[in-house]
Amino acid sequence: MTIKRPTAEQLREIVTDLGMNLSAERLEEFRALMEGSFASYDVVEALPDEKPAVKYPRTPGYQPHGHENPFNAWYMKTTVKGAPGGKLSGKTVALKDNICLAGVPMMNGASTLEGFVPDIDATIVTRILDEGGTILGKAHCEYFCLSGGSHTGALGPVHNPHKPGYSAGGSSSGSGALVASGEVDMAIGGDQGGSIRMPASFCGIYGMKASWGLVPYTGVMPIESTIDHTGPMTATVADNALLLEVLAGADGLDPRQYAPEVAPYTEALGKGMAGLRIGVVREGFGWPNSEPDVDAKVRAAGEIFARLGATVQEIDVPMHRIGKDIWTPIALEGLQAQMMTGNGMGFNWKGHYSVSLLDAHAGWRQRADELSDSLKISMFLGEYFIRYHRGRFYAKAQNQARRLRAAYDTALESCDLLLMPTLPVKATPLPSADAPLALYIQRAFEMLPNTAPFDVTGHPAMTIPCGMSEGLPVGAMLVGSMFDESTIYRAAHAFEQGTDWRAL
Repeated sequence: MTIKRPTAEQLREIVTDLGMNLSAERLEEFRALMEGSFASYDVVEALPDEKPAVKYPRTPGYQPHGHENPFNAWYMKTTVKGAPGGKLSGKTVALKDNICLAGVPMMNGASTLEGFVPDIDATIVTRILDEGGTILGKAHCEYFCLSGGSHTGALGPVHNPHKPGYSAGGSSSGSGALVASGEVDMAIGGDQGGSIRMPASFCGIYGMKASWGLVPYTGVMPIESTIDHTGPMTATVADNALLLEVLAGADGLDPRQYAPEVAPYTEALGKGMAGLRIGVVREGFGWPNSEPDVDAKVRAAGEIFARLGATVQEIDVPMHRIGKDIWTPIALEGLQAQMMTGNGMGFNWKGHYSVSLLDAHAGWRQRADELSDSLKISMFLGEYFIRYHRGRFYAKAQNQARRLRAAYDTALESCDLLLMPTLPVKATPLPSADAPLALYIQRAFEMLPNTAPFDVTGHPAMTIPCGMSEGLPVGAMLVGSMFDESTIYRAAHAFEQGTDWRAL
């Protein structure tokens, strides 16, 4: 197949945008000399796209309404049965709707992507099915995952099962609500600023953002490669460890993975707290919007860990206080460059590119007014700093990320785990459809200060429910050394088995 060649007008526009001035004659000389390169593009266009095989049958499913979707947490329902046996035999799973499930529609919470049907299964989908899991469908999520609240998705807000009318958290909002309501045993979420841990905290379940690169991101729509994470959200610690055991490990297709260190996570369960050292990070408390009951419940959780046999002490990690600030240029400029300008895939990395997703997502430019306001403000900021500051703040933040990681690593030399509130607040009321822009944006980003730094540094971080207040769950976050998810599971399981968090 022959690709379309550029017109003189198109080439003139490119040259002008690049800041160059060429005569019409000179431009035509260049255009003629491009033919050899165009011939190579013709060859590439004629080649088949390289795609992982789809192994298990499925139907496209349907979009549930009414009594079938009481919290607006489902996007599509279907049933994809995996192997007849395996570690996940008998377990039901929901996928965040930024994950490719071949043949089943995917919109990633965005009206501009509605109608897209993936032609591949993400690596984690294949791993779930190979181990006998049954996938029940796609969980509704926030508009291109750009919100920590649950009010920005194109299909409307997702409600908290504990208190309808309140946020389920984001951006893996549907995943949190479906697990918390008992509609599925397990769900997969994504986490670039806290989007596994935020809905897990608001909904009172267990959410693990594993070490960066431990779980392959192949077949999941990227936001920014250096902070992209995907992982398990479950009702129990045992299920969380089991699901991570299935998901973890290199797939040879994801450049985020640098020789990830995999462990048998379920073997960490039942080992108790004796001998573990937990550092309660002072800087994780007392944010300007921190709710006193949240801080108090998490400090009380530290006391429970001590009663269970751990050594618990307060520690200082001063740099934690600016962790979200370091995250901000990476997230904003990175998402604008990769997810939006780069049509999700971007450039300059080796691995599997979802060409069909890239093509479908590229259409956002023709419907940009439909993008959520939380995405718009992120794009405005990212584009401003790229265009007028050359990306220098992104570069400086990436350099500072190493210093931030070292600060946590230093703290983890004297502690096995760090403890702090997952979020400074409990679930908040969902803003009304006519809410002022300021409230809409506040509800999207107000809960980030403790979660976002660990997307930058890559440390494993898990939220565990540690109490109820005003009818809503409170989450405590355990942070471990790189690839030491086992110690987190050991402590989380001891806490789960030694307490009834709903009564705390």
